[in-house]
Amino acid sequence: MQQYLSTQYAPAERASLDALQDSIQELSTDAKLKALVDAVPNILIVLNQERQVVFYNAALLDLLESEDGNEAYGQRTGELLGCVHASETAGGCGTTEFCSTCGAVNAILTSLEGKRNIQTCRIMLKNGGALDLRVWATPYQGEGQVYSIFTVIDISHEQRRRALERIFFHDVLNTAGGLRGFAELMQDSTPEEIDELSETVLEISEELINEIQAQRDLASAESGDLQIKKTEVHPVRFLEELKGLYSNHEVAKGKTIEIENADAVTIYSDRVQLRRVVGNMLKNALEAIQPGEVVRIGGAKVTEDHGGYRFWVRNPGWIPREIQLQLFQRSFSTKGQNRGLGTYSIKLLGEKYLNGEVSFASTQEKGTVFWLWLPDLQE
Repeated sequence: MQQYLSTQYAPAERASLDALQDSIQELSTDAKLKALVDAVPNILIVLNQERQVVFYNAALLDLLESEDGNEAYGQRTGELLGCVHASETAGGCGTTEFCSTCGAVNAILTSLEGKRNIQTCRIMLKNGGALDLRVWATPYQGEGQVYSIFTVIDISHEQRRRALERIFFHDVLNTAGGLRGFAELMQDSTPEEIDELSETVLEISEELINEIQAQRDLASAESGDLQIKKTEVHPVRFLEELKGLYSNHEVAKGKTIEIENADAVTIYSDRVQLRRVVGNMLKNALEAIQPGEVVRIGGAKVTEDHGGYRFWVRNPGWIPREIQLQLFQRSFSTKGQNRGLGTYSIKLLGEKYLNGEVSFASTQEKGTVFWLWLPDLQE
């Protein structure tokens, strides 16, 4: 008797070994069909009603770097691709709450109901990477059951290009435009006015350079080439500098930043990337609130568990649960199409490069708080 497995979304049960072998045998006996699908350059997989692989083409072997691909049989798509959520429950791929927002799972479920479906799918990988995929799932009537013909194209580079275009054609261009505006004002200004304007010009120039460097570092982080340089960081001074930097930012107009706590210790971390992570948290919090509201930042030495130091950013806003489930995915954004990378970069830099842990909590009653825990109190 098959053991019942709990699930928070798609059915968890898998086909029996005999049923799985029957499906594999049914679909693999046609040599002409196999030769035809092997000629397709994109990954093509056939899944049974339990969403398990029973057939695949040669493109999957390239992805798996496998000679025969036999290990693919019986697995689900998230398990094949290395999705971070695929091993969180005994039921595997499709059975966590996060899976309810997965384009791959939803496309497959729709196809098994007899309807063709196309979705965009964002996957966070166990190795710290991420994939942006476009997936097609088409029903296929076999002998006694409906299968799903599942094809996938990696659109990570396309999504990345769009995000970078948004950054350089929108954010950087806006900053450069502001810089030009102040430079033009200086042409017709008195020496006293020039002294005042030059400080603003310097601040905008530094912001422009920081935006460009941030994207360069993110590209290096994704490719595994980012170099980390640990130095002394004093959290009190660090938070005061962040407050000063973002208090004059456009997103902070009419809003207040307060430091609610800052333990006076010395930690060792990469100051530049630490500022990117906590600064992004602060910027996102400011964007999420209304004029007149307050964002609170702080830091404290952690005495429980493994010790370390925890920074936090708190705001009175609330993130709906559906958005919470997708928040750290690359290219996902609450700000509109092609506006991703913000929270994704927080997770990538904070965990993979600063060796910390990024988390958050959000409720209507208490608002939203993001944390960055760092383990290093020593050099």
